[in-house]
Amino acid sequence: MERLNRFLINTDSRIPKYKQVMDSIINGINNGTLGMGERIPSINEVSEEYLLSRDTVEKAYGLLKEKRIIVSVKGKGYYIAKTDLSIKVNVLFLINKLSTYKMHIFNTFVNSLGTNANVDLDIYHCEPLVFSNILEKKKDFYDYYVIMPHFKNEDLQHMGCTDEILKAIHSIPNGKLIIMDRNLKSLSKEAGRIYQDFTEDIFKALTAAYDKLKNYRKIMLVYPNKSVYPYPKGIVTGFKRFCIQHNMNYEILDEIYEGMELQLKDLYIIIEEDDLVHLVKQVRDRHYKMGEDIGIISYNDTPLKELLGITVMSTNFKKMGEEAAKMILNNKRIEVKNEFNFIDRFSL
Repeated sequence: MERLNRFLINTDSRIPKYKQVMDSIINGINNGTLGMGERIPSINEVSEEYLLSRDTVEKAYGLLKEKRIIVSVKGKGYYIAKTDLSIKVNVLFLINKLSTYKMHIFNTFVNSLGTNANVDLDIYHCEPLVFSNILEKKKDFYDYYVIMPHFKNEDLQHMGCTDEILKAIHSIPNGKLIIMDRNLKSLSKEAGRIYQDFTEDIFKALTAAYDKLKNYRKIMLVYPNKSVYPYPKGIVTGFKRFCIQHNMNYEILDEIYEGMELQLKDLYIIIEEDDLVHLVKQVRDRHYKMGEDIGIISYNDTPLKELLGITVMSTNFKKMGEEAAKMILNNKRIEVKNEFNFIDRFSL
């Protein structure tokens, strides 16, 4: 049960009673006696304990809600939603996995927002149930929600958003919602979107590099068929479409195996970092030259790949973080197709 003695109401003061109720809660936050997510007494409880009119307490709570200091949860009561009162904006950044690429987006997003924002990072590991539970618990505690919706089924396959997932996402008011990395067309225009088109992106990138790719005898896409963090199937669709349209010999592999049957003028498109490492090692062990004997294109750029001269196809992670932050700073939700680039280096 909440301690009602947190409230300091001076009946002789000329300060309005609603302001004294507000100040009591704010002081409790500042001195640490009220913490994030802690339940505070109901309007009726405060009214009865301190002999205040219900309208007075309701006005105080209403103003605190407007300032996003407290939130009301239907059927449960009022809770503290903000403990750093110098922070103007609270954001939940919800991602499916922790990776170099995701953290690049996150760091750019945080830096672009500046010091007047608090950004909490949460990870749901592509698990629909974990995702829904996080949103259920936190849907009333933030000003904005930035969500990357990538999920897996029981067979470790990348899947679309089920009705239950969409229900969880739709529980967030559209004006507070920014969907990142994937386009959910069922959302209204009030929700922000900055996304990749996985099928079109890889198709257009390979098409742009066709003059080089046509010199290879066979193209292998190394796409993990089952992964703890599965990749969108649109990557495979776009790859097949390119190869069929240009009559190119191709094969799809699950991984880079030990003792690969490497042949001259083979080209490998690599999705996962571990596969890239294993392939480069085998190429070097056999004294082949990358870019001459064996071609390599990696998916998603990193500073290390740039340093090693690995050709990549990659979305612009920095741009993605900046655009999401801009939507919050400008209070404007728009739909943005993020840029995707083919970066030619020495491995092709």
